[in-house]
Amino acid sequence: MFEPQRKLLSRFLEDLLPRLEDRNSSAGWAQAKAALQACVEPEPDISAAIEARDHGVLAALIADWKADRRPFPAHDRELLKGAMTTFRKSLKVKRLDAESSIGGGPMSGGRKSAIAGILPPSRFAEDVWQELARQKRLIALRNGTYTLPPE
Repeated sequence: MFEPQRKLLSRFLEDLLPRLEDRNSSAGWAQAKAALQACVEPEPDISAAIEARDHGVLAALIADWKADRRPFPAHDRELLKGAMTTFRKSLKVKRLDAESSIGGGPMSGGRKSAIAGILPPSRFAEDVWQELARQKRLIALRNGTYTLPPE
């Protein structure tokens, strides 16, 4: 099931692609159409491929997204942007919390946080964070943690 607030349309269609090889697979094509309708902005290229039940065109669109030859759908771009904003705020709050703990009194020189990375907010699906790491907007560390790249 496609959750537009959590998941990428491009990744959902990529996962659905094997089921769409058969033009008569009405359940798979119906899922693709429902996912596209759940997005706020219409995507004419994707919509045309789904309406025509053209597996080849849809596969080519997905390949172009993965190879960065074509921009992601507007839904995905907005979701990735929101995820980055949420990640930055979460990291900032965790660092501020660590810096303001007991022992760093107002008369001391303060201290810097040793927090290098955090588990990403669970509000977004894991594939969102993996895509941001693939785009080098985040760096994947161990055990599912991510950090910002050096500026």
